[in-house]
Amino acid sequence: MTVIRVTKEFKFEMAHALTNYDGKCKYIHGHSYVLKITVSGQPNRQQNNPKVGMVIDFGDLKKIVNDNIIEPFDHALVLSKNAKLAANLKQEYQKVEIVDYQPTCENLVIHFIEILQPLLPENIVLHHLRLNETATSYAEWFADDN
Repeated sequence: MTVIRVTKEFKFEMAHALTNYDGKCKYIHGHSYVLKITVSGQPNRQQNNPKVGMVIDFGDLKKIVNDNIIEPFDHALVLSKNAKLAANLKQEYQKVEIVDYQPTCENLVIHFIEILQPLLPENIVLHHLRLNETATSYAEWFADDN
């Protein structure tokens, strides 16, 4: 059988601040993120299945990602639990995500992988994830590297 890679792109807006960072990113600021998720698998060969010919229905992948990543993080302020006033901000503004890590692009990628892997159908492998923080800066993960 032939293994095929399928990629879906998502866009969302998110603000963050890097606690104890020594540059401008210590201030609350936002980005227009672009998330590209690549999965791999074999196309469905069951002729009477409505998903015949598909590795995964793009709509199914979209629902998984929208429900578990885009909805919680879009237009959210993401802060480390170590940030002063983080809990107070969460009470004041509903879309504040307090995380157990420094919310860098790299750590967001790791977090998104941890969210996605258990949610994918068993015959689908998370192959690659790329998160652009800006048009020219991104972090990416490849299953083959890990």
